[in-house]
Amino acid sequence: MNKIQLFNISPAIPPELNFLETLSYNLWWCWNPDAIELFRRINPQLWREARHNPLAFLSHIPQKRLETLAEDDGFLSHLQQVSERFDAEVLLSRDGQPVTLPSRCIAYFSFEYGIHESIGLYSGGLGCLAGDHLKTVSDLNLPLVAVGLLYRQGYFQQYLNNDGWQQETYSENEIHRLPLKKACDAENRQIQVSIPLPMKGELKAIVWRVDVGRVPLYLLDANIPDNTPECRKVTANLYVGDRQIRLRQELLLGIGGFRALISLGYDPVVCHMNEGHAAFMSLGRISHLHKTMGLDMNVVLEIATRTNVFTTHTPVPAGNETFDLNILKPHLEALEEELGIDPQTVISWGETPGNNQPHELSMTILALRMAQYRNGVSRLHGKVARKMWLHLWPGRAEDEIPIRHISNGVHISSWLSADNVILYDRYLGPEWRDNPSDETILAGISQIPDEELWRAHELGRSRLIRTARELVEKQFHDRNATQAEIAQAKSILDHDTLTIGCARRFATYKRLTLLLKDPKRLEQLLSNEERPVQLIFAGKAHPADNQGKDLIKQIVYFARNPRVRRHIAFLENYDMYIARSMIQGADLWLNMPRRPLEASGTSGMKASINGGLHMSTLDGWWEEGYNPDCGWAIGHGEEYEDNEYQDTVESHALYNLLENEVIPCFYDRPESDIPTRWTTMMRMSMKMAFAYFTSCRMVSEYNTIFYKPAFEEHRTLIANNAKLACEVVKQHERLKSLWKDVKVEFPNTDKDVSVLHVGDKFRAITRVHLNKIRPDEVEIQVYYGPVSSENIITESYAEEMTMVKDQGNGTYIYSHEVTCRITGRYGFTTRVTPRGSEWKNIMPGLITWADGS
Repeated sequence: MNKIQLFNISPAIPPELNFLETLSYNLWWCWNPDAIELFRRINPQLWREARHNPLAFLSHIPQKRLETLAEDDGFLSHLQQVSERFDAEVLLSRDGQPVTLPSRCIAYFSFEYGIHESIGLYSGGLGCLAGDHLKTVSDLNLPLVAVGLLYRQGYFQQYLNNDGWQQETYSENEIHRLPLKKACDAENRQIQVSIPLPMKGELKAIVWRVDVGRVPLYLLDANIPDNTPECRKVTANLYVGDRQIRLRQELLLGIGGFRALISLGYDPVVCHMNEGHAAFMSLGRISHLHKTMGLDMNVVLEIATRTNVFTTHTPVPAGNETFDLNILKPHLEALEEELGIDPQTVISWGETPGNNQPHELSMTILALRMAQYRNGVSRLHGKVARKMWLHLWPGRAEDEIPIRHISNGVHISSWLSADNVILYDRYLGPEWRDNPSDETILAGISQIPDEELWRAHELGRSRLIRTARELVEKQFHDRNATQAEIAQAKSILDHDTLTIGCARRFATYKRLTLLLKDPKRLEQLLSNEERPVQLIFAGKAHPADNQGKDLIKQIVYFARNPRVRRHIAFLENYDMYIARSMIQGADLWLNMPRRPLEASGTSGMKASINGGLHMSTLDGWWEEGYNPDCGWAIGHGEEYEDNEYQDTVESHALYNLLENEVIPCFYDRPESDIPTRWTTMMRMSMKMAFAYFTSCRMVSEYNTIFYKPAFEEHRTLIANNAKLACEVVKQHERLKSLWKDVKVEFPNTDKDVSVLHVGDKFRAITRVHLNKIRPDEVEIQVYYGPVSSENIITESYAEEMTMVKDQGNGTYIYSHEVTCRITGRYGFTTRVTPRGSEWKNIMPGLITWADGS
């Protein structure tokens, strides 16, 4: 038989329990403790065995048990409460009317989504951030749809062999066990998209829908009979090494994903690219606007660019994805007829300005070129990104590079322990879910009694220890360990010992083995009889990263030391379930990235909302979150050229902090069995995270700073048959053709400025040669600020100058009075830029500085 029709048989759910099926098909349940408890109370053991997957779970519930539940008043009352909350938070608006997503919406494109461990569409932090973004959008009821790929095998499953070396396996995502619905058109036919491939090939994909609260997430699936075996592999795995498959994944996500939204009846007016993987979305959008609006390609390029958002997560040049033109160009040529975009034009969009012989296309540069709204994911990362991409805006000062930052945040309800939920409800009121940074909420955290705060935390630590023992026992069993070794696994770790959690991707710059720099000193810390310490590690190395795998092996070998064996555990196959267990139970969360290579990181934020204390180098989010009242900093934010020297210095700092500050703070309990100094820091940690590092704050900033302005920009650009967009293009072309003739003479002053005092003023005067450009088209600015020892302006201010004389033939005299406000060493110059905010963010931009000629 070559072809069969498939069908599934599930238990017959009694009418009284029909809501269970509705709930199973919306991931809203996974961040609502009452909904989770509703499933768990049916059969706690089976719920764990089903890995908290409602569809797999319900398919194994005996029919008799369901019938019993249908007559259980207590269960039915619980179900009714969850159902009413589901209606209020998913189906209905605040005024009680049914919620419908408007066709004119925000479209969010991401390569991975970490929503829950039962949905294998993520590898780590980037995916979890995207998942938290969608959950918060649902909470805030923003008009957003999301697009991704349905990986049939997802990311790899990790296990370690007897030598401690990471092995990878790939397990199939069972479609019938995922909360997928067919994404259908008006005639109820499943949406299918296609993109042409070289050699007259074609890649097809069907579209599925996953509901994340109010947010529809559309997933493209190439594993269909209509595709060749090679094309079916395109959506098999996340982050494949094969460059051709990877390219096709990103073409499918971007171009195919945008086409899917159009086929579904959406009209995305703002498009958000989460990392460079999604940059090809712009090609699909430009092509669609060109065909449907009948406008010149340059005009639709202006519209798309000015209403696109791009978030970069990668502070290392080598980590930004590129595609060799030998692979890329044939694919662009195959797409040319459908897109209406010349391949060479696309290549020029993704290369460094002025590079006449490109050999690759940078997905990050393409995304930066295609988005007016750009951001890094922490304050430090924004600074790093501006420096990294300075060359894309020749002539611009580093602090004026149009890449800002919106610091990451975490979705509190997804990561908070059940015990802390009860605690927060009791002392903060239910409003903490909607407005966690409110001063009243933060004040309420201070009112939580030490006893209750500590007991809730101890419950989290006990669950972590129990989970770690179960997982390590299973690991030993799977490796055919001896009965004695398996018995030892059942007793590792201790419920009352200071527990340090450290779980990240095992990349070398994250330095998860920094603690092993002095193994004897670490051994003494762990095995101290009076004040012991225990470590729990987890994390995966990329399959091709042997250096990362070696770091794991080092930890495993150290853990075999008989003196520390009971005090250290490595948990295999790190996923969201293990992550929740660790961040909810660890006393101290430890990060050790090499500054400034960590864009943000969010695991420490998740620990903090649970009252965990954080210790890290001042990198990523901790550079702005650190306060000695809520955690510890390794070093003072130094950056080194010698990595070995840096590791030596910072490992000593780490040991010193543990020995002299962390351990005494945890174990010193002069008045009771509660470490009151530690619980005081716990409250400060929680307040810090609630105030600054929640996804509620993060998504609200995206909405205020990016989404709303982009919506308004789209409205004005397309009004009157895109009149404004046409005018912008016309002016842009005019300015570009004439800008080469703009000259600015070095400024003079009306007095000696070698010695000035606070309150003094001086007038800067400059001569400008605009030639055929009109004065009303440009802005002449005096640019000034404090300077470094190399006489480079480090913090800039720009103020518009006033024309004081027209000398004819396009030459003008401008002046401006500068006020000296703060002491210090300053520098100033003058420059010319196009007038109007619409020119501020364009790449590469137009700017001319005074050069003294």
